[in-house]
Amino acid sequence: MDQISVTNFKSTVFKALGDPSRLRILQFLKDGEKCACEIVPTVGFAQPTVSRHLQVLVDCGILRRRREGNKMLYSTTSRKIYDLINMVDSRLVESLSRNVMLAIQRGYR
Repeated sequence: MDQISVTNFKSTVFKALGDPSRLRILQFLKDGEKCACEIVPTVGFAQPTVSRHLQVLVDCGILRRRREGNKMLYSTTSRKIYDLINMVDSRLVESLSRNVMLAIQRGYR
């Protein structure tokens, strides 16, 4: 895979992680595989909306799914995704927001 393809793929992953609903889904799946029927009430959206979010996460390789009878089960493909998510901790958020506030004060925004 060339550098442009890798960069585009990274962008796709970050876009998938850029939605709060998808982050909630991933948090719910942190303890292991769950049925879509369990995910829907946890995130509080209608089933079609949750299905769309799950599809985005599957399409970029973050989640896998398997059918068991009439249930669709979802799980993460790698625990490393949680390492990536956890890198955006309160210290980073504070640092980034401080930089934004300084830029606003200086008239750059």
